[in-house]
Amino acid sequence: MTVRIQRDFSFTAGLFFDNEFFMNTYQISANFNVESTSIIEQNIALQRAKYFFSETIDSSIFVRDTDIERIEKLNDMGFKSCLLPEEPYDQIIGIIVFTKLNSILEEKLVLTDIHLSSDMCDGVSYLHSMEENLGPFNLKGWWNENNPNISNPIKLGKGKKVVKLNKKNNTWEELNLGFTPIKDKQYNSSEVLFASFSKKDI
Repeated sequence: MTVRIQRDFSFTAGLFFDNEFFMNTYQISANFNVESTSIIEQNIALQRAKYFFSETIDSSIFVRDTDIERIEKLNDMGFKSCLLPEEPYDQIIGIIVFTKLNSILEEKLVLTDIHLSSDMCDGVSYLHSMEENLGPFNLKGWWNENNPNISNPIKLGKGKKVVKLNKKNNTWEELNLGFTPIKDKQYNSSEVLFASFSKKDI
């Protein structure tokens, strides 16, 4: 049988919308299928998800990737920008979180569906699942890369500079959250997960 788990996350981020700046807190309820039979891999996958919310996307600022002038200013001031191909509506944030999580989990856990709500959405929850069309997030971007990044360098055109964002991002290996080589890894976690059993084990 497939083991399924559920976990809640939250994070706070800024966003620019219609040239106004807002702060918003997001709540996410995520459901996962456990695909790896390795408890170490299961725990690392969950730790990656926790790191993504608490260290990567928390305290970032959502800004559309066409707003180059604002992105440059935020970068110059040392802010952590999260670049989006659309305006930062809650449903867009939900899709990007859904896509990025499945990328960084590398099929050790598979996110099947999420519920996202926020302080600004007036009690409405946005539901996203594996069956839906991801729209602009079907295109290549940081959201379908398996690293912790939440932006890609911005190319400003021929003869112009490249804006490099989030210079302090680490790799999963540097964070001791790489999946290989598992047998040599010294891994510590205060959170113990679960085991996945096949039919022959029951």
